[in-house]
Amino acid sequence: MLTKSQSMESDERIQAHILSVWRESKKFLSVVGKEGMFLLTDRHLMFVHKTEAKMRWWGAVVQRQVLNLMKSKNIMLRQDGYAEKDLMLDLENKKNVELSFDDILEINHEEKPWGSVLNLEYVKDGKKEKFRYSVVKDWVKYPAKDPQKYMRVDWEPLVQYIKDRQILIP
Repeated sequence: MLTKSQSMESDERIQAHILSVWRESKKFLSVVGKEGMFLLTDRHLMFVHKTEAKMRWWGAVVQRQVLNLMKSKNIMLRQDGYAEKDLMLDLENKKNVELSFDDILEINHEEKPWGSVLNLEYVKDGKKEKFRYSVVKDWVKYPAKDPQKYMRVDWEPLVQYIKDRQILIP
């Protein structure tokens, strides 16, 4: 059951689904990050870090994604084994973030010496948030899970998809 804050509609389709995404807050002195999935639908952008997906599925798909991104940097990937019904189920968890394209104030990407970054600023529930997202190739698991190697990807198709569908109010 979807709540008012979750507005994904039954006719929406997943356009891109990226796993092993590291989100870092761009707040001053913030050092906490989260791993999750980044999903783009016809009308929304989501960051899902609490999922019902099985760990066995996750591991296999991440390995396949790394190989695909090494061949082509195009971030507009779809993953087998996770459909719109799975996304709707994951969005029932309030800790996951669902954004309408019009909630997004600024979206851009840049290359860092260590990998590609998507910068996102948005307003959700009246609160302005700024995050940086990167696709991770390899992790260190101890003492806490943390990215070890980042990937170089092409965020431009995702950025352009959103910008082309935003309703800009002057």
